Amino acid sequence: MPRLFTALEIPTDVAEQLSMLRGGLPGARWISPEFYHVTLRFIGDVDHVVARDAAAALDEIDRFGFDLTLSGVDQFGNHKPHSIFVGVKANEALNDLQAEHERAMKRVGLPPEGRNFRPHVTLARLRDAAPRQVADYLALRGYFRSPTFEVSRFVLYSSRDSVGGGPYRVEAAYPLM
Repeated sequence: MPRLFTALEIPTDVAEQLSMLRGGLPGARWISPEFYHVTLRFIGDVDHVVARDAAAALDEIDRFGFDLTLSGVDQFGNHKPHSIFVGVKANEALNDLQAEHERAMKRVGLPPEGRNFRPHVTLARLRDAAPRQVADYLALRGYFRSPTFEVSRFVLYSSRDSVGGGPYRVEAAYPLM
């Protein structure tokens, strides 16, 4: 069974800038820059029939391309941090695209996504990272802002069951108008 999700790819030049944020945090498992992405909809472990139906539903999405900016480094996990990420500057076109993905997956018969959409690029997964060290890391790097880049397509990724951070494979790419 493939594990699938939809996402936006990060351009190579922006990924290089993000990679400069790596290091300086004990307990961090840094994601490889070629696997940076903004998840739109986690589909999960599905059989090949559902995977085919999901891919066909995504092919029906007609949206215009848009510009995106990454802004701010933060952490998930509050008092027990479990990951470091770069946020995405508020973007109505991105929210609309994600909502369209959600509707498409519901039409395929998948249950609704249980979490609110908070677009981001995961930089590292944390294991036993001291909250104080995470706070120090964020104080030094928290004001990151990428150049604005064009989003001209979204992709359907597959991944193998792993600790996280790849490897991911593009199963299909869907151009935006």
